[in-house]
Amino acid sequence: MSKERARRRAEREAERARAIRLNEARQARAARRRALLGRLVPRPVRIARQGGLLARRRRGQNAVVALLFVLVQVVAWLVWGAPLLSLAVLVFSLLLAPVVMTLAFDRRT
Repeated sequence: MSKERARRRAEREAERARAIRLNEARQARAARRRALLGRLVPRPVRIARQGGLLARRRRGQNAVVALLFVLVQVVAWLVWGAPLLSLAVLVFSLLLAPVVMTLAFDRRT
C-alpha cells in the first residue's frame, strides 16, 4: 500500500512540475511577444486636455466661433446658392474669423 501511495504522489508531483514548466514557457513566450510588439508598434500618445477654467472658457469660445462660421456658410449657400458667391463668403469668413475672435474675446484691454 505504501509503494502505491508513493507512486501516485510521484505521479502528482511529476504532473505538477510539468504544469509549472508549461506555465513558465507560456509566460516566457508572452513576454517575448510583448517585447517584440513593444519594439515594432509604437505606443499611442495620450494627449491630455487642460482642465482649468481658462481652458474650458477658451474651448467654449472656439466652439462659438466655429458654430458661427458654419452658420454663415450655410446661410450664404442657402441665400445665394451661387458657387462663386459662396466661395467669396468662405474666403471672407476665413479672413474675418481671427478679427472677430480678437475683438470679441480679447481680455487685454
